[in-house]
Amino acid sequence: MSNYTITFATLNCLDYTKKCVESLINSGVDASQIVAVDNASTDGTTEYLEELGLGATILNRQNLSCGAAWNQGILARQSEWTIVMNNDIVVPPDFAERLIAFAKDNQLQLVSPARIDGPMDYDFEQFASQSQQTTANAIRYGSSNAICMCMHWSLFSKIGFFRADPNLLGFEDGLFYNEVRKHDVKHATTGSVWIHHFGSVTQDHMKMVLGKTNNDVLVKVNDRKLYGQSWLERKLYRYRLKRAHLAWREQELRDYGITLHGTRMQNAFFWL
Repeated sequence: MSNYTITFATLNCLDYTKKCVESLINSGVDASQIVAVDNASTDGTTEYLEELGLGATILNRQNLSCGAAWNQGILARQSEWTIVMNNDIVVPPDFAERLIAFAKDNQLQLVSPARIDGPMDYDFEQFASQSQQTTANAIRYGSSNAICMCMHWSLFSKIGFFRADPNLLGFEDGLFYNEVRKHDVKHATTGSVWIHHFGSVTQDHMKMVLGKTNNDVLVKVNDRKLYGQSWLERKLYRYRLKRAHLAWREQELRDYGITLHGTRMQNAFFWL
């Protein structure tokens, strides 16, 4: 068995947290390998987490931000591998071991699974089982995401941890990935592991608390300034990223009939 910890942050949204934890346990993860960090939930989440007998349950007195919570979870056990994930995810059997095996086989410090976003109005277990065979060889090098990140401990020694600033309101992942790119960290998304992601549940909840609609931007930041990029550098990066996504999509549809990122709408899959 690999030396790993799975950690996630919570802020209310108890129903999704229950689905997430249940799927992790059903996938073969031992409860002692899970670290939950709660950012002052008020909907019964803290009581639920305390009853689970997890490897660690960290209860913050206030919302310290995703970045701070992720750092707390990573540092609680300091395993060789840490999977940082959202609490609105469902995973397939052997999820963690398969991700880590892929990272080892491809000498990656950071890897993310393929995913479907949206309502789970389909048989995810059957879909994941079939798709993990269909897209087993599909890899998007230079692409991973904060929905689910499997990271080797050496990565934190190289680029540091997440920015712990409550004012960023979820932008911590962007800054982290900027460091990943600056340090030329080898990372990828793999089609050998699939997850279901219900959507930006926590961020939507925060928008509701702040009186915003789901279409509103949670926080407006000058990402170019935070990244230390010139206007031209930022524009070129976005252009290259868009080109890369279009190329990945075209190749994956041609080779597999699906892509490594889909969304579920109106009882159908749409491939991104």
